[in-house]
Amino acid sequence: MDGTLKENDLSHVVSADKAHVWHHLVQHKSFESSDPRIIIEGKGMRVWDQNGKEYIDAVSGAVWTVNVGYGRERIANAVRDQLIQMPYFAQAAGSIPGALYAEKLIEKMPGMSRVYYTNSGSEANEKAFKMVRQIAHKKYDGKKTKILYRDRDYHGSTLAAMSAGGQDERNMQYGPFAPDFVRVPHCMEYRKDELGLGHLSGRDFGIAAANQIEDVILREGPETVGSLCLEPVTAGGGVITPPEGYWERVQEICTQYNILLHIDEVVCGVGRTGTEWFGYQHYGIKPDFVTMAKGVASGYAAIACMVTTEEVFDLFKANASDKLDHFRDISTFGGCTAGPTAALENMAIIEEEGLLENCTAMGARMMDNLNALMEKHDVIGDVRGKGLFIGCELVKDRTTKEPVDEADIGAVVADCGAQGVIIGAANRSVPGRNNVIAFSPALIVTAADIDAITTAVDNALTKVFG
Repeated sequence: MDGTLKENDLSHVVSADKAHVWHHLVQHKSFESSDPRIIIEGKGMRVWDQNGKEYIDAVSGAVWTVNVGYGRERIANAVRDQLIQMPYFAQAAGSIPGALYAEKLIEKMPGMSRVYYTNSGSEANEKAFKMVRQIAHKKYDGKKTKILYRDRDYHGSTLAAMSAGGQDERNMQYGPFAPDFVRVPHCMEYRKDELGLGHLSGRDFGIAAANQIEDVILREGPETVGSLCLEPVTAGGGVITPPEGYWERVQEICTQYNILLHIDEVVCGVGRTGTEWFGYQHYGIKPDFVTMAKGVASGYAAIACMVTTEEVFDLFKANASDKLDHFRDISTFGGCTAGPTAALENMAIIEEEGLLENCTAMGARMMDNLNALMEKHDVIGDVRGKGLFIGCELVKDRTTKEPVDEADIGAVVADCGAQGVIIGAANRSVPGRNNVIAFSPALIVTAADIDAITTAVDNALTKVFG
């Protein structure tokens, strides 16, 4: 391994994990006869498990998080120093790193002005939902309470966030959900027949897909709709990049019907899509809320942000004599100073090392490599993505677009793992559509790393599908 691990015998750690840890998204029955994987060390693009096996991490901590890679001592040192000086005070008061990071973040987000700190993406989204509901009561006599969300999008794992969840398999057995959350159709051109738009393509399709949102608004009544919550690029629902013309038309619709636009950047934010700091900035969008989490501190500390405009902020201080007039909310761990401290260093690393530019260049290389594999493997039906946020949809037949079996997706992931490359896959998300393998390597990834990742995929596809 990298040489920094001092504990060689990890048998007790493995036993303790098997006996007491409840892992995320895992069916634990298999651990009755096998051991869970424990990642014990990371450096740059690579991690090591308890058996000393080395992996290239092509999904940044499994869930698109470690944007600047592992082993960043400057982040750890900054967090340590801050924790000694002042680890925590409730966000009803301020902190030095909280103020400085908010200033730095807003510099990257023209049109936005206020940062509300939370500890997770789910929580950040809930803050925006609560603000929309409170604005409905303060400004619209309680009428504009409905929140629109998109099929296949994901906004978190709490009950309110799941109420805005467009991934039905994730939601199964967890209802009933909160009222006044209304679904709009997805915008995936590859599956445009599902939308009744199979006769359209390109910009015509994008505009028509956005117009389906307008259809929902008109059906529900514009006077009842308070906000529209969308991912700039759909993540776990299949890595869906928006078609040309889509976002322009979405912006027009929100303006026309006085609907607040909430952009969920939990995955896309802080450089993941390349060139721009945030995914929405590629498309000329002017949001009212932007939420972010994963890449904000690259996993070195827990932090999420709900960012909004001065116009929204002003609505919550209009009448100081009214005890209900402010945003009556708190996030306990939004007061931790480690988060903004780590986020400041994370942002500095991205700037100093030119990682936005590297993301764009290496994302293009990965797209080229995967498109070349598409020519070799008929099982690849579509390659799509933005920056270092890329997916391949696997199908049994390119004409019918019938998805491959989910077990085959698992076999591809497992074979890549056996080769020492960790890739991602849609799972437990959209019934019958969990057929996308996903890639989101750290923004520090090199051309050699990209080639190694796609070579592993080539080998795995050959082994699983022939």
